[in-house]
Amino acid sequence: MPEKASKVRALWNRVFGDRGEKEAARFLRARGMKILVRGYRTGLGEIDLVALDGDVIVFVEVKSRRGGTPAEAVTPEKQRRLTLAALHFLKKRGLLDRRSRFDVVAIVWPDDGRPPQVEHFRDAFEARGRGQMFR
Repeated sequence: MPEKASKVRALWNRVFGDRGEKEAARFLRARGMKILVRGYRTGLGEIDLVALDGDVIVFVEVKSRRGGTPAEAVTPEKQRRLTLAALHFLKKRGLLDRRSRFDVVAIVWPDDGRPPQVEHFRDAFEARGRGQMFR
């Protein structure tokens, strides 16, 4: 029974996460950013959205919750994994000379069907760990 429950929870998280990524992409596009990639995955980690803001490459972590403060879930360990995945992205595409930053989009979905509350944290954190490549 616990295995079935964990599979259901994983599926729910994937569906809920996908919904959040779509909302975040819509939100960022409405503010002039171009979405380059959704769900960039490597063995090092995953980046929810890669966007272009003018000439700056933006690595976006999306956190969706039904309440609370979603951005608090972007821990130092998560930041380290995002840094490594971003470095992989830039190396693979020959973009190491481009300016880049890490943003967080936090989404709170009300239970009553109202539109979500979206908060965008620009330049939310600096590259962390072995992959510090920008500063």
